[in-house]
Amino acid sequence: MAAYPKDRFDQLPDDLKRIGAHRGPQKKGGGWLAFAVAVLATGLLVFGGLWGLSKFLGVDVGLPIFQAPATPTPTPTPTPTADPVLDPTTIDPTRGIKTTVLNGTPAAGLEDTVGDALAALGWVIDSRTNAGEKDVAKTVVYYSDPANEDVARGVVVSLGIGEIRLVSPETFPGMPLTVVIGLDYPGATPAP
Repeated sequence: MAAYPKDRFDQLPDDLKRIGAHRGPQKKGGGWLAFAVAVLATGLLVFGGLWGLSKFLGVDVGLPIFQAPATPTPTPTPTPTADPVLDPTTIDPTRGIKTTVLNGTPAAGLEDTVGDALAALGWVIDSRTNAGEKDVAKTVVYYSDPANEDVARGVVVSLGIGEIRLVSPETFPGMPLTVVIGLDYPGATPAP
């Protein structure tokens, strides 16, 4: 084996206290600095992973910082309602408004009772019959022309119960107003 001659790098002073050729003396607190860097790097990796999950995969991680800003809910604008026609004799006859009464309850003859009560108040009743169902929950006055909303509201006022709904003309063809009596109408439930 070859022997190399000794030079000045092979002999170190005794007060240097180094181990290895290039290591300097250990500073106090150096371990904490390495730990802090490791914690910071771990936090950044976790944050980046959560951000990637929420941004690209749409996963809800439950943190408010990753959620999209809430859009304000628009305030609904009140729709104007027509005043109810309280006196049916004031309705222009050229409007051709006739009312059909359908009994949507198991009580027999209720369509005639309601039809007679409306006719006594001046409403023009075109026909009275049973509805296709006997378990209609609520009394509803259907109207097919928005111009007839005032008349539909007037029928509800005359009945003392119910609500109005605008439907397409194909729902009840040829019937401008249709009253469907529901189980909420007084006398709709037959006596046992």
